Amino acid sequence: MDDMPVMRPHIKLAIIGGLGLMFDGMDGSLVSYILPIIRPLWHLDGAQTGLIGSSLLIGILIGSIAAGVIGDRVGRRRVMMYALALYAVASAVAAASQNWEFFFTMRVIAGIGIGAESAIIPTFIAEFIPKRRRGFFVGAVAGFFAFGYICAALLGTTLVAGLHDGWRLSQLVTALPIAMLLWWRRSLPESPRWLLTRGRSEEAQQIVEGLERGQLVRVAPKPTSAVGPFQPADGRAKPPLFRHLDLWRRGTARRTAVLWLLWTAVTFSFYGFFTWIPSLLVARGMTIASSFTLSLIMTVAQIPGYYSASYLNERFSRRVTIAVYLLGGAGSAFLLSQASTEGWVVISGSLLSFFMNGCYAGLYAYTPEVYSTELRATGMGTASAVGRIGGIVAPILIGATFSILGFGGVFTMLMAVLGAAALVVLALGVPTRGRALEEIAAGPEPAPGQDTGAVPEIPQKSAGSGALAEAEGSRHGRS
Repeated sequence: MDDMPVMRPHIKLAIIGGLGLMFDGMDGSLVSYILPIIRPLWHLDGAQTGLIGSSLLIGILIGSIAAGVIGDRVGRRRVMMYALALYAVASAVAAASQNWEFFFTMRVIAGIGIGAESAIIPTFIAEFIPKRRRGFFVGAVAGFFAFGYICAALLGTTLVAGLHDGWRLSQLVTALPIAMLLWWRRSLPESPRWLLTRGRSEEAQQIVEGLERGQLVRVAPKPTSAVGPFQPADGRAKPPLFRHLDLWRRGTARRTAVLWLLWTAVTFSFYGFFTWIPSLLVARGMTIASSFTLSLIMTVAQIPGYYSASYLNERFSRRVTIAVYLLGGAGSAFLLSQASTEGWVVISGSLLSFFMNGCYAGLYAYTPEVYSTELRATGMGTASAVGRIGGIVAPILIGATFSILGFGGVFTMLMAVLGAAALVVLALGVPTRGRALEEIAAGPEPAPGQDTGAVPEIPQKSAGSGALAEAEGSRHGRS
């Protein structure tokens, strides 16, 4: 799998995963356009408005942790499908909200589904893509979030701002992706890497052989009795349900600490900016319609942000890419804090949007790479969940302190957070570019700040029994 060329099944999987993230992004971003409408409708104060702004993040936190644990336990595919159904149904029900409490509850439930998908999809994609293109592909899949944000901005400027009860109609639109379940049920295979950790080698082999033929093969799982008992390397009968302490054992502790800090800093800044920017622009004297239009322009800048960073993931490294875009975000936040005209706000805000989403392209590619298959979904989900704490705090903190800090003070605070995160990843980041997932997980902890792109060429093998035997051997500690 690591050394085969990128073929049609890889691209199809990337599109499937990307569409899931696109609709997640659309549903998640839409709340920033709904807030200026429902605030006077339900006579919300600043704290209540901030709480609704954080509602999705609360659900995402829960969903990310749950998806990681369940994804390592029962598989990636099943979590992806149930998560899609949950967020779509909750979004549709939210359209009928008659008060902010009910709307808040539905947004939390939708967030659980979104958090589960956003944690499991990058993990799923990373386990399929050949190692020399993994950073680009996973970053590019995360880039579909940007298309979701643009869809939300279009809904905001048309339905939400233009129609009576348009915000309710927009919630129904975000529920439409439930139709994708029919496609996913027919097309999505399980991750062969995960199947090997459960002793299901025959199923894994059929899927990999299908990839060699240029096909996605969904293999129906065999009964447990036909598969045989799962016997991992440590001799336990089955993996434990909760393995969060393993994230802090020797060999993974530093990686976990760096990831948690990065996710917290980036998510704090991202949601602090995009949740409040329409309202902050209105507070500066702009109309709701004009603030939505400016927000749409800034949102479009996400696309080149994601895909330029995806390219740099392979050109340089995930570590350097993340640091560069963090520093770019810090500089953009400073420019935005000094902006005094509408045009200057658009330019500096677009730059901040560009760099912040480039950070995510690096993070989504980097995070699932640093853990073993048995811990990968748990590690990805937990890091994402911890980051959401920053996203939950940011809208509430900005809502409570805007009257004290002002427009400039808010973005100066974001600048300081991003700059500190850049220093940490440069000093302590782990190199992953061009390395097999098993090599990253099993190899010794590299020196802090070390980067490498030179990986010894591995002889090409077929994805038949020989390649699977090698994969099984690496799972049990053999190089």
